[in-house]
Parts: sequence; structure tokens; C-alpha cells
Amino acid sequence: MAIISGVNIPDNKRVEISLRSIYGIGPYQARDVCDRAGIGGNPRVRDLSDADLDRLREIIDREKSVEGDLRREMNMNIRRLIDIGSYRGMRHRRGLPVRGQRTRTNARTKRGHRRAVAGRRHTVTR
Repeated sequence: MAIISGVNIPDNKRVEISLRSIYGIGPYQARDVCDRAGIGGNPRVRDLSDADLDRLREIIDREKSVEGDLRREMNMNIRRLIDIGSYRGMRHRRGLPVRGQRTRTNARTKRGHRRAVAGRRHTVTR
């Protein structure tokens, strides 16, 4: 397995797909890195030479913010929102949807399992 930015990328997949296993690199970034490294035809990782892998490592380490640095930066951004007491920070603190989604219905993943409330009974009115 090839190691790039501390991540073992899969050998049996194509380069653009394998690079996506690195946190912070998506489809567009993977294609951009391959183009800059001069890797054409999208070969499998096991077919790359050591020089190709070194070029990939160099480009990613020099130009892209990935893995630990990116995670730290994102956590610091959220921590800043919480510290200044913004609306988005309050939503993060409470574990609720941040981007304006409704919570009266839906949002079960964020709110957790439904809990029965005493005295509330669903009655059918005709």
C-alpha cells in the first residue's frame, strides 16, 4: 500500500479514486493533483512508479490542507463560533441542525430517539 499524508491509499483502485480516501481530497481535488503530477490515463495505484508517488506526495503536502491540519482547522472554526456565542455556535453546542433545517419533524439523527411523553396520546378525529 502507498502511504500519502499518513494514509494508506488502496493499491487496487485507480489513482483518482484512491486519493479520495485522504480526508480533504474529493473528486475535483484528486483530478487536479493527478494533472499537476503529470499522471495521465488514471492508472491503478499499484502501477505507479516511485517517482509518480513522490510527486503526488509532494504536491499534496505542499499545496493541500488535508487530514490532521484540516480537521484541526475545522474544529477551531466551530470552537470560535461557540465561543463568540453566535446562533450557529449555539446550534453546534446543542447538537441541533446548524443550517436552518426544520426540527419540528425530521432531524431524528441529530435529536436522538423519540421519547414517550406522559399524557400525550395520538387520537384519530373523524
